[in-house]
Amino acid sequence: MSAKRLLTSPHSRRPALGRRRFLQGSAAVLTGLAAANCRQNLAGPPAGGSTGSDGTLHIYTWANYTDDSLAAAFTELTGISVVVDIFDSNEVMLTRLQAGGGDAYSLIYPSDYMVSEMIDLGLLTELDQSRITGLENLRAQWQNPAYDPNNAHSVPFCWGTTGLLFNREATPGEPVDWNFLWENQDALSRRITMLDDMRETLGATLKSLGYSYNSSNPEEIQAAYNRLLELRPHIAAFKTTGFENELLGGDLSVSMAYSSDAIALTLEDDRMEYIIPASGASLWTDTLAIPATAPNVDAAYQWINFMLDPAVASAAVERLFFATANQAAFNQLPAEIQSNEDLYPPESVLAKSEGIVAVDTASTDLFDQFWTEVTSA
Repeated sequence: MSAKRLLTSPHSRRPALGRRRFLQGSAAVLTGLAAANCRQNLAGPPAGGSTGSDGTLHIYTWANYTDDSLAAAFTELTGISVVVDIFDSNEVMLTRLQAGGGDAYSLIYPSDYMVSEMIDLGLLTELDQSRITGLENLRAQWQNPAYDPNNAHSVPFCWGTTGLLFNREATPGEPVDWNFLWENQDALSRRITMLDDMRETLGATLKSLGYSYNSSNPEEIQAAYNRLLELRPHIAAFKTTGFENELLGGDLSVSMAYSSDAIALTLEDDRMEYIIPASGASLWTDTLAIPATAPNVDAAYQWINFMLDPAVASAAVERLFFATANQAAFNQLPAEIQSNEDLYPPESVLAKSEGIVAVDTASTDLFDQFWTEVTSA
């Protein structure tokens, strides 16, 4: 039996749509928190602090990173109610904050490269790390990440890869690398979905040409645009979510997917397989950050401490299938999860992969231009 199959729980699980799936059952969460003495860490704001005019924490996050049960657990521990709004891309989140949303939200979940962009734009609070419990538990590679040195403005929450999820019964052959899509475009025509994400999809195309996800060379970006334009007639849709049922039903053959979504589907149906392309994939990190104009900073710090608790983080991995950035949480996971290579790829795979980072303005404008042209074609 493969390591990934050992992740299957004894309980039936429907495939949850969306990149992020969060914990079910506040009782289990609260039990873990009590065991970890987390209540003391969430005991309230420091002397002289404010919890906000209405005692509410407004969060702006990816779909399914939290749910009513998790919010209820936090409220029971702190007395602070939680209101969650959802975004489906970093760019949507950025636009919302630039339009004044920073006054509405106290906690956001930007990805790595977006953290860098938001720091440059002055949109994030510099964190008071004396108010955060658990930073020492972060894995070594997240103690001083390149996108935010010393985690001065953000706290790493989870990470994963982006690859190809395919239905063995509906796919001619077995994908090994990104080139599979171009080499089999006629057989796969209108049975492919790519992520509705400019940097991910153009980045994967750059990688298929032997270039970096983060290229700022106009000729390389142009070449990626031309190559993606070649594949465009054979792409059924650009979708970040919503491809799962079509893939399970055989209407789609291959979907570009985040590992957290892909692993869930491989556990749901043995016909589904996820591969990290041999030439390399993107490595994404999602973080917790406080907008510069957050109305309830104290509650935001309490949420960060809540999510850094190893009991919460380890339970999330078991239910959501992303890789935690929290070493203490990793240490609490069953051995079969720790050794799952879809969750924790070997160093040989990671060495070929890249985190997406912010590029210069001219390159960003070129990505924007070509992405608009491809998606509107």
